Amino acid sequence: MTRLTRGMIVILVMAAIWLSPVPTGLSAQAWQLFAIFAATIIGFILQPLPLGAVALIGVMFAALSNTVSMSEALSGFSNSTIWLIVSAFLFAKGFIKTGLGRRIAYQLIRCFGSSALKLGYTLVISDFIISPATPSNTARCGGIMYPIVRSLASAFGSEPEKHPRKIGAYILSTTFQVDAPIAAMFLTACAPNLLITAFAQDTANLSISWGTWALAGIVPGLLSMLIIPYFIYKFYPPEIKDTREAQQVAGAELDKMGAMSRGEWIISGVFVGALLLWSTSQYTHIHATVVALLGVCVMLISGVLEWDEILQEKGAWDGMIWMGGIVGLAGMLNKVGFIPWFAASASGLMDGVSWVPTLAVLFLIYMYSHYVFASLSAHVTAMYAVFLAVAIGAGAPAFLAAFGFAALSNLMAGLTHYATGAAPIYFGAGYIKQKDWWRIGFFASVINVVLWIGVGSLWWNILGLW
Repeated sequence: MTRLTRGMIVILVMAAIWLSPVPTGLSAQAWQLFAIFAATIIGFILQPLPLGAVALIGVMFAALSNTVSMSEALSGFSNSTIWLIVSAFLFAKGFIKTGLGRRIAYQLIRCFGSSALKLGYTLVISDFIISPATPSNTARCGGIMYPIVRSLASAFGSEPEKHPRKIGAYILSTTFQVDAPIAAMFLTACAPNLLITAFAQDTANLSISWGTWALAGIVPGLLSMLIIPYFIYKFYPPEIKDTREAQQVAGAELDKMGAMSRGEWIISGVFVGALLLWSTSQYTHIHATVVALLGVCVMLISGVLEWDEILQEKGAWDGMIWMGGIVGLAGMLNKVGFIPWFAASASGLMDGVSWVPTLAVLFLIYMYSHYVFASLSAHVTAMYAVFLAVAIGAGAPAFLAAFGFAALSNLMAGLTHYATGAAPIYFGAGYIKQKDWWRIGFFASVINVVLWIGVGSLWWNILGLW
């Protein structure tokens, strides 16, 4: 399919929606904005132009057609998560430039590098250990784990332009996909979780403590940590499986590197400092993005990074353009009333149906409607309380419904390359093709839904929570 053909399909999709009758209960503005958003998503899938160009065209047309104002169309670029994403790219650059990333990667290879699968599990366990103290999956998965994973891929000679499937694509995909269920395991592992407890209290008069959340999440979460890396290993296998020879190479390389350099010590300090500030944000009230930008500024002042190097970081600025564009459009969809209308329409279809099929359908709609979201927080804000109210109104047990939607609010992060803040960081590395990302994301989501809603609901029943 030629670029022109793909472009024409995108235009036809937008025209078909734009010119069709406006659904009852929805404004013309909301329907037109949905047409632009849907065309942008189709453009992301077909890619008649690079992602940044597609997003920029969507933003431009939204303003040109007077569907939204120019400031509203550009609102996504002021989103703090976007700047956290940019900072994560720059953290990774500091890790790679100073060699600290290589040093950490070689240490991991030497200790646990006898096979690609063991490396995958090692990275997952590392993410799990720091998750209770990092209330931002973007900061944890993108800011902390990504530089290590990216350096680990380079240490094996697996680069996006050369040998991406050697091992880099596998460990990046594994680390990102398993971060979603890890975020669902602890109240403090992802920012929307705190919002969810407030909605559960207001909507269902249900109080979910940190301990209750952790106890409910531990069994399905550990199963996800066990199964997802192995699934990806089989479904999207690395080219190298036995990496014992690399352990010897890693030891030799560590000997060559010798003692840590000044730059490595500075990056280590920035890394540890950021981790401490991220993990204590509930006490310091310092925003995760402020912490990340502080780290970048320290790297600049110390000379670890030069401004020209930051300007040359293509992935950071490309991610900022396309992610900022889609976040802005998605945010405006909620503001003009499309998302609330969609939530109410979806829930209204289940009137008069018993709670079991009602809850099952609501779970699926809630989960897979995230294809039109670029933020977990936005999704939770728009739909959680509405869907929980409908489920409880149909007779569903309060905890089962509330915690089921809470788990899905995290699990949906793996669906697309724009589903959450860390997604464009990993996708922007260039190792995983978009079609592979969506395939892996969908099948991983099915596994997670079975584990969390299927096995999880049985576990919650055993605990006496419903």
